[in-house]
Amino acid sequence: MIIILEPHIHKDSEEYHDIIAYLENLTNIQHRVHEVNGSEQILTEIYLIGDTHSLSKEEIQGLSGVERVVRVSQEYRVLGRHGDHDQRTTAFEYNGVTFSQDNLHVFAGLCAVDTPEHVEMMMKALRDHGQVCTRMGAYKPRTSPYAFQGYGKDCLPYVFELAGKYGIKVVAMEITHDVHVDEIREALEKTGHPTGVMLQIGTRNTQNFELLKIVGRQREFPVLLKRGFGITLEESLHAAEYLAKEGNSHVIFCLRGMKTNVGDPHRNFVDFSHVPVVKRLTRMPVCIDPSHSVGSRDHSPDGLLDAQHVAAQGVIAGANMILVDFHPVPTKALVDGPQAFLMKELPWFLEDVQIARDAYEKRVALAKQYK
Repeated sequence: MIIILEPHIHKDSEEYHDIIAYLENLTNIQHRVHEVNGSEQILTEIYLIGDTHSLSKEEIQGLSGVERVVRVSQEYRVLGRHGDHDQRTTAFEYNGVTFSQDNLHVFAGLCAVDTPEHVEMMMKALRDHGQVCTRMGAYKPRTSPYAFQGYGKDCLPYVFELAGKYGIKVVAMEITHDVHVDEIREALEKTGHPTGVMLQIGTRNTQNFELLKIVGRQREFPVLLKRGFGITLEESLHAAEYLAKEGNSHVIFCLRGMKTNVGDPHRNFVDFSHVPVVKRLTRMPVCIDPSHSVGSRDHSPDGLLDAQHVAAQGVIAGANMILVDFHPVPTKALVDGPQAFLMKELPWFLEDVQIARDAYEKRVALAKQYK
């Protein structure tokens, strides 16, 4: 059961203390308080755990300061939608950028940071084309223990400084260990917080539950969680719930293709048809990763790269974020160079994405018209 308080109720108010006192007197019921940062206000939600079936929804809803009560209809208690009329906010704001199920951001950048010169070329190109987000891999888990593992904390200072120089507000960066969170925090502090970081949990760590718990306990950074490449969608959504249960509900769910030979010749079987499914089951914004889904620069006779086609499929299905590889010199990239877009293709990619987004918005408008 979820108790949603009225927007003006804050933790210092008398109504809030009365509600908590009421809940503490309930038998076999525990409660956890979550604050949800909407686009215009902060909403307080209280999650009840235990024998909630015996509780009177009407009685709790009648408490002063309670806006409404929602009975949980599925296991994704914090991030899930509970019933057709669950219209709780899907939005959160971080470092001046709003993420929701209603908008779209492109995170184009280097899969792996290699040189300051390449980072700066990428940042400048993004700035010149009106972008404020990027991806920059400092920590790189690899299948082979002999493959390049990333420059780690050594590259963080210049990545953050260059992001600030070119107005990049959010950098998506994968982490593989809780110490990486501390290293990122320290580097931001030393450089004067010139940008913001979205922590990325990669597909290999989707079920690293202890890492999920640790990342979930911090609320400083939002989290991009990639779907596990060898598990079901339900199992991956449970992983996202681990983050939210610990207190951080600023989570974006990323579809990046499934590990199966059925998808050959693509690197992974593209799963972007699940974009609307995730948006229906949860309140999370949904990201797509066409680069790691396709894994190549192959193109069809129409002149469009396969990665462009699948990106468009995801955007037309309602994706809210695109994580995509670019590199100034792909032949010199230390990770996944063969799949990276060229710098000169950035304006083409962005315009192509906008065409797909326009199509999605027209489809939504048409659906509303016929309803």
